[in-house]
Amino acid sequence: MTSPTAPGLEAKKDNPIKVSVASMIGTVVESYDFFIYATAAATYFGTAFFHSEDPIVGALASFATLAIGFLFRPLGGYLAGHFGDRIGRKRILIWSLVIMGVVTTLIGVLPTYAMIGVGAPIMLIVLRAVQGIAYGAEWGGAVLMAVEHAPAHRRGFFGALPQIGIPGGLLVANGTILLTSGLPGDWAWRVPFLLASVMVVIGLFIRLKVAESPEFETAKEQGQVLKQPALEAIKQDWRAILQIIGLRLAETGGYYVTTAFTVTYVGLATITDKSDVLIGTLVGSALGLASHLLYGAWSDRIGRKKVFLIGSVFTILFGIPMFLMINTGSLLMIVVAISLSLLLSHDPIFAVESSWFSEQFPANRRTSGISLGYNGAAIVAGFLPFIATALYGWMGWMGPALLFMLLGVISTLTAITARETAPRVTGASTDERAAIAEEVHA
Repeated sequence: MTSPTAPGLEAKKDNPIKVSVASMIGTVVESYDFFIYATAAATYFGTAFFHSEDPIVGALASFATLAIGFLFRPLGGYLAGHFGDRIGRKRILIWSLVIMGVVTTLIGVLPTYAMIGVGAPIMLIVLRAVQGIAYGAEWGGAVLMAVEHAPAHRRGFFGALPQIGIPGGLLVANGTILLTSGLPGDWAWRVPFLLASVMVVIGLFIRLKVAESPEFETAKEQGQVLKQPALEAIKQDWRAILQIIGLRLAETGGYYVTTAFTVTYVGLATITDKSDVLIGTLVGSALGLASHLLYGAWSDRIGRKKVFLIGSVFTILFGIPMFLMINTGSLLMIVVAISLSLLLSHDPIFAVESSWFSEQFPANRRTSGISLGYNGAAIVAGFLPFIATALYGWMGWMGPALLFMLLGVISTLTAITARETAPRVTGASTDERAAIAEEVHA
């Protein structure tokens, strides 16, 4: 059993605002790198890298390469968990950022299918796989740096700060795609990828200035660092890992149906210009910069589970209305539909994941536990734009709408069975929660 941290041995914590903001900015950079691929795949890659006369086939091929990045994210999560629990959260964050920046920049200089033929999509697939590994290594360390430096009763709020990096990255990515859309030829999609190199330098400068996680330092001082933390997490905490996968489906799956798939959908169904969906995504992401903090702070007061259920239940209710609003072709209705989906379906869930998931595991295998669960859901989520496109080809807009609702059902049922962990709600301290988690998973 892992003992709770002894107060006398607790490592000194850095300023939680400084650490959380640094984690958030680094996450913005990595999310930008990852999300410009999703937007470019929906907008440009079907024709740039795949030779097909049928637009649906081109979209399917493009989304298949998008899914490959998600398929490799669990490997990144495993590696980040293993080394994050062995040598520290901070080092992993730095390496993941460097790798992501290099790979994203390389995508920006790839030759297209028209230039070299089948070699183009092969190189794209390889780089997307490495991108998935790097992104899979990012999230666990970023949120733990924020959560483990924060006071126990405010972990929901400070844990939500790095989560802002996701809508922030999407906001910058889609904004960049919109701004460069008027550039001639391939420069419209190449420039956003090439800008990754500049953003990585900024992210590295900020991340290098924060202290290592105090809970990792304490575990190291107490001799509690495990030789194989990721394997131990799989052995001891597999139920919690599977639970996290189920919890994430409404958030991550619904997110990519709302953002990546709908960009392609409005074009395939000849409803409106794809930029209308991008504008809606920009508005929703901008609102998310504030909503995540509100939901995180709220979870400290009323509990992680109640805030989570706001999002998962809304996902069930909003699937059909969202597509009916998009089908009007009205820019206003599309912006409202996309924004509501992000604000009320995605954001309540995502805001509490960092604190709720972290509180399920003891410190010496915490990076492993949350990284494996978080990225395990990516295997499913990465294929959802592909599945949604196939369902649309089979049964029209109702197919992806029902898929969106199904994700909400799965996550809602999983949340009902999950344990509440917010200290103010349970009356337990952080150390007591860690001890309880250890006893449950032992």
